[in-house]
Amino acid sequence: MSSRLLLLASSSPYRRELLERLGLPFETASPDIDESPKPDESPEQLAIRLAESKARALANEYPQHWIIGSDQVACLPDGTLLAKPGSHEHAVSQLQRSSGQTVQFLTGLSLLDPSAGRAQTHCERFTVHFRDLTEEEIDGYLRKEQPYDCAGSFRMEGLGITLFKAMEGRDPNSLIGLPLIALNNMLRHWGLNPLLTR
Repeated sequence: MSSRLLLLASSSPYRRELLERLGLPFETASPDIDESPKPDESPEQLAIRLAESKARALANEYPQHWIIGSDQVACLPDGTLLAKPGSHEHAVSQLQRSSGQTVQFLTGLSLLDPSAGRAQTHCERFTVHFRDLTEEEIDGYLRKEQPYDCAGSFRMEGLGITLFKAMEGRDPNSLIGLPLIALNNMLRHWGLNPLLTR
């Protein structure tokens, strides 16, 4: 089986590194979309809509590719969304609110085939139980890793693991931003098996 043209609709180095694990050739391009939540939109609806929007934003430019869009939403038990903090102060606030809490991470995934007018979508849930964190731990973590471009203010692939008490979910890759198990299932559903490509 020969490989299809794949496009990762993301400029994220974390998603690129994850997709490389499937061993399939792919290109990357950065979509330009509005990531603002809509009124009364659930976190799951938001994650899926953003993933779809990212893929569709590049459809005209890459009509022969299968386009992969993904976006992650994190929320506290009360439904409060945890966006990318962007600054040390916001990251401190997020980790203070997450301390001792159970935080849901919802990663939307979209696989779009513009030439055939077909698409698949999925939302991968992953639950993180945060330890009770001290002010010193929060400050020390943020100064070491500076995860200001990460939803929830931590990097799962780095020291972020030290903030957790437990994790629950099918695919820990979704915490980094790309649920590989779900993506592999989508690709195989359309006849592209990473184990059978040449």
